[in-house]
Amino acid sequence: MTPVVTTATITCPNCRTSTSAEMPTNACQHFYRCESCGMALKPLPGDCCVFCSYSDQICPPKQAEATPC
Repeated sequence: MTPVVTTATITCPNCRTSTSAEMPTNACQHFYRCESCGMALKPLPGDCCVFCSYSDQICPPKQAEATPC
């Protein structure tokens, strides 16, 4: 079983600033405020959280659901 990744790099779609952030392991995060421009990020339609929409990793709850190929 692959370990769950809990750190992700989230990129603001407004100013393109990338920030390392800790993801919650037991819930999806629905809002994130960009540290650079202050924009409030919300999940894109069809995504459960801001990490699934704007980061280089899917959230831990989705990672736990994933089945190996």
